[in-house]
Amino acid sequence: MDADFDEFLHVPARLAIVSLLAPASWVEFGFLRDAIETSDSALSKQVSALAAEGYVAVRKTQGRPRRTHVRLTPHGREAFRRHATALERIAAVARTAAEHPLDHDD
Repeated sequence: MDADFDEFLHVPARLAIVSLLAPASWVEFGFLRDAIETSDSALSKQVSALAAEGYVAVRKTQGRPRRTHVRLTPHGREAFRRHATALERIAAVARTAAEHPLDHDD
């Protein structure tokens, strides 16, 4: 396996979250929930896991209504970049193998 492949980030829900956060600064929790089509509780669980590992920061605003915003930390941004690059390398190997299959006499 590629050394930059991140098993923790590769969980589909986490990968979807960091993919949405990558091009943005702070993203509203409701936007993330709607974009990945999940529940508040499921998203909260994944955001908490990402925060515990230092991949994201969470900010809660005061006022009515209270809002929660999430962003990638520098560590999370670098981890996502490395993971995406690893996935690209894996896909390139698979494409090459498909274009040039080994001949086997069965």
